Amino acid sequence: MTTFTPQFITDSSGKKISAVIPIKDFEKIMEDLEELEDIKLYDEAIIANEPSIPIDLAFKQIENKRSKS
Repeated sequence: MTTFTPQFITDSSGKKISAVIPIKDFEKIMEDLEELEDIKLYDEAIIANEPSIPIDLAFKQIENKRSKS
């Protein structure tokens, strides 16, 4: 597991309202989220028990679904 050490921005009462992280950490989080989305889509396809399709078509469908979210 990756450890992050964010800096926090607080309001006048000391309540945390934002977090600041290094761009390297942000990029890692975004990569991890993309991988999790791929896993989620794979799991949904397995549960749906749909017939197999060519990989090129599968990638097009995944990209179309991503662009809509």
